[in-house]
Amino acid sequence: MTLDLIVRGGEVYDGSGGAPRRVDIGVRDGKIVALEANLAGEATQVIDATGRIVTPGFVDVHSHYDG
Repeated sequence: MTLDLIVRGGEVYDGSGGAPRRVDIGVRDGKIVALEANLAGEATQVIDATGRIVTPGFVDVHSHYDG
């Protein structure tokens, strides 16, 4: 499998509230196409996330407004 990006070895929290998993993330054309332990294949870019937490992007919508 040829991918654009592989994020390897991170502790993945998927946002569902379930327990985290230590898996590799494969990305092609801007979309996650694989979540597997020891993902086989090559990628244009590889990020070593060992010892790090990997989460979906979060948007903090709070504000401080004094009208």
